[in-house]
Amino acid sequence: MKTVVIAAFVCLMLSSCSSKQPEIYTTSATAINGYDPIAYFMDNKPVKGSDEYSFKWKDANWLFSSKAHMDMFAHDPEKYAPQYGGYCAYGCSKAKKATTDPNAWTIVDGKLYLNNSLQVKEKWLKEQKERIELADKNWPEIKDK
Repeated sequence: MKTVVIAAFVCLMLSSCSSKQPEIYTTSATAINGYDPIAYFMDNKPVKGSDEYSFKWKDANWLFSSKAHMDMFAHDPEKYAPQYGGYCAYGCSKAKKATTDPNAWTIVDGKLYLNNSLQVKEKWLKEQKERIELADKNWPEIKDK
């Protein structure tokens, strides 16, 4: 009986460790750490969004610093949402979903990419083209895991 209980406990722990992550990187119920995705394009820097300007897209709440930014996103979210659901682009190139730092970002060919840290961003910049190709290839498989 003791062995059965231990086995059940181990199975429960393993299943909780491999729980599915959402397609969009969220913290505290907001996408991309609560930062305004439009600000990266328009203000050329990360800007914290406000609960006053919130838009739900792909089961995540996106925050914006202004109504104008919220409206731009609502009109064409695919254009402004970060690649790979806001997970670390470098991590996705290695087939892993990793958290992101709002200050570790780049825009390449009109697309927003976020990275886990400024150190990871440095690696990302050195191999950007190759990393984008790998992440693009891996994303369809890892986005729902």
